[in-house]
Amino acid sequence: MRRIVLSRRSSNKLSKLLEYLENEWSLKARNDFLKRLNKSLSQIQNFPESSSETDYVKGLRMLVITKQTSIFYRFNSKTITVVTLFDNRMNPTGILKKTK
Repeated sequence: MRRIVLSRRSSNKLSKLLEYLENEWSLKARNDFLKRLNKSLSQIQNFPESSSETDYVKGLRMLVITKQTSIFYRFNSKTITVVTLFDNRMNPTGILKKTK
């Protein structure tokens, strides 16, 4: 089974998002998001090709976690690297140029 790796960028964004959810919403909202994220990571660990490849960067795939948040990831035979977490209300073009 492939190992999940969070990039520094995705780790920082996740920390900020979890802090925001807990402070602005509730601990339950934070934990609910973590459950969804873990379920999604398990899905791509088992079926990494199940998400569509982006039109922006070859080999980069996107998976919607919630209506507001998606993850972008790459994979090879040994690892799945979560490149970034993304606010779905934003235009992905600028963010994805940085991931090439």
